[in-house]
Amino acid sequence: MPTPPKKGTAGALGADFFDRDVHDVARDLIGCTLLYEGVGGTIVETEAYEREDPASHSFVGLTERTTVMFGPPGRAYVYLSYGIHSLLNFVCEPEGEAAAVLIRALEPMVELETMRSRRPKARADLDLCSGPGKLTEAIGVTLTQNGARLDRDPFLLLAPEGKPPPVVTSPRIGITKAVEKPWRYSAAGSRWVSRPRPG
Repeated sequence: MPTPPKKGTAGALGADFFDRDVHDVARDLIGCTLLYEGVGGTIVETEAYEREDPASHSFVGLTERTTVMFGPPGRAYVYLSYGIHSLLNFVCEPEGEAAAVLIRALEPMVELETMRSRRPKARADLDLCSGPGKLTEAIGVTLTQNGARLDRDPFLLLAPEGKPPPVVTSPRIGITKAVEKPWRYSAAGSRWVSRPRPG
Protein backbone atom coordinates (compact mmCIF):
# COMPACT_ATOMS: atom_id res chain seq x y z
CA MET A 1 0.00 0.00 0.00
CA PRO A 2 1.37 3.46 -0.88
CA THR A 3 2.53 5.58 2.03
CA PRO A 4 0.60 8.86 2.37
CA PRO A 5 2.86 11.80 1.41
CA LYS A 6 3.70 14.22 4.19
CA LYS A 7 3.06 17.94 4.29
CA GLY A 8 5.79 20.02 2.74
CA THR A 9 6.62 17.44 0.10
CA ALA A 10 7.48 18.67 -3.38
CA GLY A 11 4.50 19.17 -5.63
CA ALA A 12 1.99 20.24 -2.97
CA LEU A 13 -0.58 22.57 -4.53
CA GLY A 14 -1.04 25.99 -2.95
CA ALA A 15 -3.89 28.48 -3.17
CA ASP A 16 -2.30 30.11 -6.23
CA PHE A 17 -2.99 26.94 -8.23
CA PHE A 18 -6.71 27.71 -7.95
CA ASP A 19 -6.45 31.46 -8.57
CA ARG A 20 -6.96 31.16 -12.34
CA ASP A 21 -9.43 30.07 -14.99
CA VAL A 22 -11.74 27.34 -13.66
CA HIS A 23 -11.39 25.29 -16.85
CA ASP A 24 -7.60 25.30 -16.64
CA VAL A 25 -7.83 24.15 -13.03
CA ALA A 26 -10.39 21.44 -13.84
CA ARG A 27 -8.12 20.07 -16.57
CA ASP A 28 -4.90 20.38 -14.57
CA LEU A 29 -6.38 18.55 -11.57
CA ILE A 30 -6.58 15.35 -13.63
CA GLY A 31 -3.70 13.18 -12.45
CA CYS A 32 -3.21 15.09 -9.18
CA THR A 33 -3.37 13.29 -5.84
CA LEU A 34 -6.13 14.20 -3.39
CA LEU A 35 -5.84 13.03 0.21
CA TYR A 36 -8.13 13.82 3.12
CA GLU A 37 -6.78 12.75 6.51
CA GLY A 38 -4.36 10.52 4.60
CA VAL A 39 -7.07 8.75 2.59
CA GLY A 40 -7.57 9.19 -1.14
CA GLY A 41 -6.11 8.72 -4.57
CA THR A 42 -5.63 10.17 -8.03
CA ILE A 43 -8.19 12.58 -9.47
CA VAL A 44 -9.51 11.16 -12.75
CA GLU A 45 -12.65 13.22 -13.35
CA THR A 46 -13.79 16.79 -12.69
CA GLU A 47 -16.43 19.25 -13.83
CA ALA A 48 -16.11 23.04 -14.16
CA TYR A 49 -18.79 25.53 -13.07
CA GLU A 50 -18.61 29.24 -13.93
CA ARG A 51 -20.19 32.28 -12.24
CA GLU A 52 -22.67 32.89 -15.08
CA ASP A 53 -23.36 29.18 -15.57
CA PRO A 54 -27.07 28.33 -15.10
CA ALA A 55 -26.01 24.94 -13.68
CA SER A 56 -23.86 26.56 -10.99
CA HIS A 57 -25.09 27.41 -7.51
CA SER A 58 -23.45 30.84 -7.92
CA PHE A 59 -25.79 31.73 -10.80
CA VAL A 60 -28.41 33.00 -8.32
CA GLY A 61 -25.87 35.28 -6.65
CA LEU A 62 -24.48 35.56 -3.16
CA THR A 63 -26.51 33.54 -0.65
CA GLU A 64 -25.78 31.83 2.64
CA ARG A 65 -25.18 28.63 0.70
CA THR A 66 -22.85 30.17 -1.91
CA THR A 67 -20.77 32.36 0.40
CA VAL A 68 -17.77 30.04 0.16
CA MET A 69 -17.93 30.06 -3.64
CA PHE A 70 -17.65 33.85 -3.65
CA GLY A 71 -14.71 33.72 -1.23
CA PRO A 72 -11.00 33.26 -1.88
CA PRO A 73 -9.75 30.50 -4.17
CA GLY A 74 -8.27 27.32 -2.80
CA ARG A 75 -11.14 26.55 -0.43
CA ALA A 76 -13.40 23.51 -0.26
CA TYR A 77 -17.02 24.12 -1.18
CA VAL A 78 -19.01 21.17 0.17
CA TYR A 79 -22.76 20.92 -0.20
CA LEU A 80 -25.43 18.30 0.31
CA SER A 81 -26.93 16.82 -2.86
CA TYR A 82 -30.52 15.55 -2.68
CA GLY A 83 -30.21 15.63 1.09
CA ILE A 84 -27.92 12.60 1.00
CA HIS A 85 -24.46 13.06 -0.51
CA SER A 86 -21.79 15.59 0.44
CA LEU A 87 -20.15 16.79 -2.79
CA LEU A 88 -16.63 18.26 -2.82
CA ASN A 89 -15.78 21.27 -4.96
CA PHE A 90 -12.66 23.43 -5.18
CA VAL A 91 -13.21 27.20 -5.35
CA CYS A 92 -11.31 28.79 -8.24
CA GLU A 93 -10.56 32.17 -9.82
CA PRO A 94 -10.16 35.47 -7.92
CA GLU A 95 -12.35 36.19 -4.92
CA GLY A 96 -15.83 37.22 -6.01
CA GLU A 97 -15.85 35.23 -9.25
CA ALA A 98 -17.60 32.24 -7.64
CA ALA A 99 -16.28 29.52 -9.94
CA ALA A 100 -15.64 25.98 -8.74
CA VAL A 101 -14.51 22.53 -9.83
CA LEU A 102 -16.54 19.49 -8.77
CA ILE A 103 -14.38 16.47 -7.98
CA ARG A 104 -16.28 13.64 -9.66
CA ALA A 105 -14.04 10.57 -9.38
CA LEU A 106 -10.78 9.25 -7.94
CA GLU A 107 -8.66 6.21 -8.57
CA PRO A 108 -8.39 4.95 -4.96
CA MET A 109 -4.75 4.58 -3.99
CA VAL A 110 -4.16 5.17 -0.29
CA GLU A 111 -5.92 3.48 2.67
CA LEU A 112 -8.15 1.26 0.55
CA GLU A 113 -9.25 -0.75 3.59
CA THR A 114 -10.55 2.42 5.19
CA MET A 115 -12.48 3.28 2.05
CA ARG A 116 -13.91 -0.23 1.79
CA SER A 117 -15.12 -0.06 5.39
CA ARG A 118 -16.85 3.23 4.71
CA ARG A 119 -18.47 1.98 1.51
CA PRO A 120 -19.59 -1.58 2.28
CA LYS A 121 -22.10 -1.47 -0.59
CA ALA A 122 -19.29 -1.10 -3.14
CA ARG A 123 -19.14 -4.38 -5.04
CA ALA A 124 -15.54 -3.77 -6.16
CA ASP A 125 -12.78 -1.20 -5.78
CA LEU A 126 -13.91 0.28 -9.10
CA ASP A 127 -17.06 1.41 -7.30
CA LEU A 128 -15.34 3.01 -4.31
CA CYS A 129 -14.81 6.50 -5.73
CA SER A 130 -16.51 6.45 -9.15
CA GLY A 131 -18.84 9.36 -8.45
CA PRO A 132 -18.82 12.58 -6.41
CA GLY A 133 -20.95 11.20 -3.58
CA LYS A 134 -19.11 7.92 -3.47
CA LEU A 135 -15.66 9.50 -3.20
CA THR A 136 -16.56 11.84 -0.34
CA GLU A 137 -18.05 8.94 1.57
CA ALA A 138 -14.94 6.85 0.89
CA ILE A 139 -12.39 9.46 1.95
CA GLY A 140 -14.47 10.92 4.79
CA VAL A 141 -15.30 14.44 3.58
CA THR A 142 -18.48 15.90 5.12
CA LEU A 143 -20.23 19.26 5.32
CA THR A 144 -17.97 20.24 8.20
CA GLN A 145 -15.18 20.80 5.67
CA ASN A 146 -17.12 23.49 3.81
CA GLY A 147 -14.84 26.53 3.61
CA ALA A 148 -11.70 24.64 4.66
CA ARG A 149 -8.39 25.57 3.03
CA LEU A 150 -7.12 23.02 0.56
CA ASP A 151 -3.47 23.76 1.26
CA ARG A 152 -3.68 22.79 4.94
CA ASP A 153 -4.46 19.68 6.95
CA PRO A 154 -6.55 17.62 6.72
CA PHE A 155 -6.35 18.15 2.94
CA LEU A 156 -3.29 17.42 0.84
CA LEU A 157 -3.17 17.99 -2.91
CA LEU A 158 -0.14 16.97 -4.94
CA ALA A 159 0.78 17.57 -8.57
CA PRO A 160 1.36 14.47 -10.73
CA GLU A 161 4.77 12.89 -10.15
CA GLY A 162 5.27 12.23 -13.86
CA LYS A 163 3.56 13.29 -17.04
CA PRO A 164 -0.15 13.82 -16.41
CA PRO A 165 -2.60 11.63 -18.33
CA PRO A 166 -4.24 12.90 -21.52
CA VAL A 167 -7.60 14.53 -20.84
CA VAL A 168 -10.86 14.17 -22.74
CA THR A 169 -13.83 16.53 -22.48
CA SER A 170 -17.52 15.69 -22.61
CA PRO A 171 -20.86 17.17 -21.47
CA ARG A 172 -21.45 17.36 -17.74
CA ILE A 173 -23.80 14.84 -16.21
CA GLY A 174 -26.42 14.86 -13.47
CA ILE A 175 -27.62 18.39 -14.30
CA THR A 176 -30.63 19.80 -16.15
CA LYS A 177 -29.27 23.19 -17.30
CA ALA A 178 -26.45 24.02 -19.72
CA VAL A 179 -26.16 20.30 -20.41
CA GLU A 180 -24.51 20.95 -23.76
CA LYS A 181 -21.36 22.47 -22.25
CA PRO A 182 -18.34 20.13 -22.67
CA TRP A 183 -17.05 21.00 -19.21
CA ARG A 184 -16.53 17.49 -17.87
CA TYR A 185 -12.83 16.55 -17.81
CA SER A 186 -11.68 12.94 -17.56
CA ALA A 187 -8.44 10.98 -17.73
CA ALA A 188 -8.55 9.40 -21.18
CA GLY A 189 -9.32 5.69 -21.05
CA SER A 190 -9.54 5.56 -17.24
CA ARG A 191 -11.73 2.79 -15.89
CA TRP A 192 -12.12 4.70 -12.63
CA VAL A 193 -14.31 7.51 -13.98
CA SER A 194 -18.02 7.60 -13.22
CA ARG A 195 -20.68 6.34 -15.60
CA PRO A 196 -21.59 7.08 -18.27
CA ARG A 197 -17.94 7.10 -19.26
CA PRO A 198 -16.98 9.58 -21.96
CA GLY A 199 -16.81 8.08 -25.45
